[in-house]
Amino acid sequence: MRVVVQRSKEAKVIIDGEIVGAIDFGLVLLVGITHEDTIDDVKWMADKVAGLRIFEDESGKMNLSVADVGGGLLSVSQFTLYGDCRKGRRPNFMAAARPEQAEPLYDAFNAALRERGLTVETGRFGAMMDVELVNSGPVTLILESGA
Repeated sequence: MRVVVQRSKEAKVIIDGEIVGAIDFGLVLLVGITHEDTIDDVKWMADKVAGLRIFEDESGKMNLSVADVGGGLLSVSQFTLYGDCRKGRRPNFMAAARPEQAEPLYDAFNAALRERGLTVETGRFGAMMDVELVNSGPVTLILESGA
């Protein structure tokens, strides 16, 4: 499981001109699932994201989690995170899990974050989406389960 985490001042997902998910501030999560991922990866990743201390405290140090600052999460499924660009000019997406495997794990990931008391907005799995965000910092991290 691979998640790109971006600290954001605001973010939204738009599908066909309609805002389907939005946060004022918090984290934007671009979520990729691969064939080997299991519910254990989902739980590990939810714990990691929920506890990630990437917001500044009163001293200006990255010492607070999204829960500590009352931020939201905007979770967007993105199979292209498993695109392999090593050969040729067109990415190979063979490492990305098929939708019938990936969607239940993506849903479980969002549920696990909500179980930790976090507000989670989402896009729509498998849809063509426009994601708008203001990256704060900028702070962008790549998390990978099983690494």
